Amino acid sequence: MKPDMFREPVIILIGLGFPAKVRTVMDAYRHLVEWPASMRDTAFSVALKACGAALRGEIEAETARGLFAAFAEKHDLLAPETDVIAASSRRHDKDPHVR
Repeated sequence: MKPDMFREPVIILIGLGFPAKVRTVMDAYRHLVEWPASMRDTAFSVALKACGAALRGEIEAETARGLFAAFAEKHDLLAPETDVIAASSRRHDKDPHVR
């Protein structure tokens, strides 16, 4: 496994809500540098600095992953878990009150 590879990808929503798997520190870094300047905040700065440190080998990739995931959660970018969506849709299929 590459040193900048995450154990589990962070799945975020991009564009019109399409899920994208962020698998490495470099992927996370690329998403961060594309973040609009007007929306950059402390969570952004911390995640960007962590990704830079991980790319330089100063911190573990999993530390950067956690901070990137926190940034994504703060900005409502995390994709919902597919297990939750599947369970929700099955429940609606059986509910006679839902059309």
